[in-house]
Amino acid sequence: MSFSDSESSSSHGGEYKFFRQVTRDRLLFEMLGSTRTGDSKSTWKVLIMDKVTVKVMSHSCKMSDITDQGISLVEDLFRRREPMTSMDAIYFIQPSKENVVMFLSDMSGREPLYKKAYVFFSSSVPKELVNHIKCDTSVLPRIGALREMNLEYFPIDNQAFITDHEGALGELYGKNVENSRRFDACMNTMATRIATVFASLNELPFVRYRAAKATDDSTATFRDSIPAKLAAGVWNNILKYKCIPNFPQTETCELLILDRSIDQIAPVIHEWTYDAMCHDLLEMDGNKYAVELPSKTSGNPEKKEVLLEDQDLVWLELRHAHIADASERLHDKMTTFVSKNKAAQMQQSARDGSEISTRDLQKIVQALPKYNEQVEKLTLHIEIAGKINSVIRELGLRDLGQLEQDLVFGDAGAKDVISYLRTKQDASPENKLRLLMIYACVYPEKFEGDKASKLMQLARLSNEDMKVVNNMKLLGGSSETKKTSGGFSLKFDNQKTKQAARKDRTDEEETWQLFRFYPVLEELLEKLSKCELPKNEYSCMNDPSSTDQETTRRGSVRKSHASPAPAIPERKAPAQSMRSRRTTTWARTSNSDDGYSSDSVLKSASKEFKKMGQRIFVFIIGGATRSELRACHKLTTKLGREIVLGCSSLDDPPQYITKLKLLSETEISMDALRF
Repeated sequence: MSFSDSESSSSHGGEYKFFRQVTRDRLLFEMLGSTRTGDSKSTWKVLIMDKVTVKVMSHSCKMSDITDQGISLVEDLFRRREPMTSMDAIYFIQPSKENVVMFLSDMSGREPLYKKAYVFFSSSVPKELVNHIKCDTSVLPRIGALREMNLEYFPIDNQAFITDHEGALGELYGKNVENSRRFDACMNTMATRIATVFASLNELPFVRYRAAKATDDSTATFRDSIPAKLAAGVWNNILKYKCIPNFPQTETCELLILDRSIDQIAPVIHEWTYDAMCHDLLEMDGNKYAVELPSKTSGNPEKKEVLLEDQDLVWLELRHAHIADASERLHDKMTTFVSKNKAAQMQQSARDGSEISTRDLQKIVQALPKYNEQVEKLTLHIEIAGKINSVIRELGLRDLGQLEQDLVFGDAGAKDVISYLRTKQDASPENKLRLLMIYACVYPEKFEGDKASKLMQLARLSNEDMKVVNNMKLLGGSSETKKTSGGFSLKFDNQKTKQAARKDRTDEEETWQLFRFYPVLEELLEKLSKCELPKNEYSCMNDPSSTDQETTRRGSVRKSHASPAPAIPERKAPAQSMRSRRTTTWARTSNSDDGYSSDSVLKSASKEFKKMGQRIFVFIIGGATRSELRACHKLTTKLGREIVLGCSSLDDPPQYITKLKLLSETEISMDALRF
């Protein structure tokens, strides 16, 4: 038996592997694959997991991947299981007392459930639990491996993970949570899971965090100090990994810990990408969507449940594109595919009455399965994009989207908001509430005294709805003694005469109308990459002590970067134009010759990232948004450094608003957070 830690899995050397791929490879090859040695090489095994580790596995691997590693059965640790004394078992479990007791119960005594056990823990194991295992002498000879995998996070994207804390807003920022058990439990688990990311990727980060802002009496509020508390917890956990063989002893990457207060506009503004629109406007269950497709037999439409995920190459190519651009490209793809595909041409010849040779007929039959699959995939996305465009028209989202972005960039004010609320009485309550939330971020003084109630009456919203606007102050770290006008504190580098929450980015390539908005995170990450984050606003747990060390690090980060392009004056299109700009090249990937996305898309992308700089990790307490995920993908291409987004949860606007509404409740049940 050996009690060892994870081996080096850093991808800095050889072919570059992105965050999710490293995670998948560790689970499949370093964990499951490592048990296929000696007598166990060709035998099937049972994989046993708890409710957390089964989520970890399912976020990274498919069942077919697990089966390929010799797993014939997957079991729940706490369900009654039949003895399989001729088979070995792999345990992937959290290092809790309950789990260890259950494992020992399975493998101790004269008749254990399995022949041999390979045990892998998802995070660091307390010494008392190790001793508890060692004390059971009947179990020791039956243990084939005892290791810490240090992998307890949930990848949701090639470059993103969650810690699975759906209730983090309420548990950390709600009323009366200071020094409570649920606050401590949430912070400790979150810190542990974030730390396992660095143990898993064999990275030692500079741990930076948004520093607490002092109020008028020079003392930071409780909520203001949450990023600092989490940073300390993460750093303390990472220090334990320095004893792992081959673990870096000097910093190899950056980690920036933020909270939702840095940008309360991003979670509620309408984001116009294909991905964001799908999750905002369609009734989706996670990444699942039930779509109605035209019947192949000219009957009633057929319902089909589809997964919008990275394995779908059309989705992978178009998800960050503007919805109008995605729609156009889908129709172009279908036209190109049908015109260039030989099977389609031969089928058309058959319909026209032309003679088809036996050889050509054979080619049609051979090509049809692939042809049908590709046509079905493109048809699926055309239907989804068409549905989104219908909803946009029905809800009048173009006018609303224009007003939202004008507010954010200082081109609209109180008169415009009041005019919209008066003339668009039929707008949905949710959309009016989202508009008022943006308005409150840019013009907090407009909600002082009875002004808020007048806006509420004009928008025909309830007191329950307006509670959301008031609860935004809780995230801002404001206290009752703090001045009301500063309650939101959401402006970012505001240098305009008009009030604005963003500056126009004059160095950006021209894009589509309503694609002007960008999250605050984008500027913060660019500043971090250039080592320009203000130290008084963003502190570091392990700040370099010498100037030489800082200079060296700046050089290593910047050496692969191209010179920044000269600023191009922004040319704004008329507000009524839906398409006034072209899509940015970073969101475009190459197409295959037949007009359908293929592996060539992924291959061309991987070539671009063979020489990547140091990774940047950013973690947002209280949930991240799809616009922030898009920014991370965009900056990965722009900066030549993989940006990995971590968050307590990835929230779409309806989820975020529900959580914000519950923030002032003294007791929050998990049922209220199920969407």
